[in-house]
Amino acid sequence: MIEIKVLGPGCPNCMRLENLCNEVVGELGIEAQVEKITDINEYGKYGVMLTPGLVVNGKVLLQGKVPTKATLTNWLKNEG
Repeated sequence: MIEIKVLGPGCPNCMRLENLCNEVVGELGIEAQVEKITDINEYGKYGVMLTPGLVVNGKVLLQGKVPTKATLTNWLKNEG
């Protein structure tokens, strides 16, 4: 199972990233858990200083922007 964490306080980009993750997971039909982390103290554990942050299986893949759907799809295919 792929573990996906979206780090962000709930801003529009954070919500967009969370929705995009759920959409791609559903389209790929992969087993994944998408978790939204809003606690700012947790961000530092991953070294994320800009939100939204995307952590997949413990690795920070992105921070400060929302990836394209194609990019996210590619990342999740490679993790699965």
